[in-house]
Amino acid sequence: MSEWSFTLLINQPLTPGQADAFDHCDAFADGSVSYTLGPRDPEEYAHVPNPAVLTELSCDIESPTLLDAVAQVARNIRLIPGLRAIGVRHDDTVTLEEAAQRCGRGHHELVELAKRQRRAGGFPEPESGPEGTEFYSWRKIAACLAGTGDVVPEAPRDLVIADRALRLADALEGADVPPGTLRSLGLPIV
Repeated sequence: MSEWSFTLLINQPLTPGQADAFDHCDAFADGSVSYTLGPRDPEEYAHVPNPAVLTELSCDIESPTLLDAVAQVARNIRLIPGLRAIGVRHDDTVTLEEAAQRCGRGHHELVELAKRQRRAGGFPEPESGPEGTEFYSWRKIAACLAGTGDVVPEAPRDLVIADRALRLADALEGADVPPGTLRSLGLPIV
């Protein structure tokens, strides 16, 4: 099983009550999903988190596929009353292991390619990271791989499917769309 890192977008910032429910939910007990809770009274603080960060969950999930990992967290977030997943994305900052997952190469294979390409001046240099961890720009790695002839999609197919499905589910939330119309649009109705 692989560990998949992604950011799940949720419909609203967590309230203190939802954060408490999240913290006591068995589905999140392993710490693989984290959130940022904003202050109760933002005016009292010199530094307030970016509002967008308050509607994001950082996820590091072990699962056979990225799509399975996103589906698992999207299902579990519904255990917290009032919360639902509305989208998903990858961040640009990656380790070589995450980059290998995204481009479909083995970790060791990408490390060796990075060493060879770096000597030739082609592979991007790592950016600073905590405690000796090397982080890279995915866009720079993808450009380097594309320059060597690799076909590197902007986003993995699983990520595109998960994001579109979550955005569609969000758009349909509370909408009165007849099942026949959904079937006509090619959506499976259970």
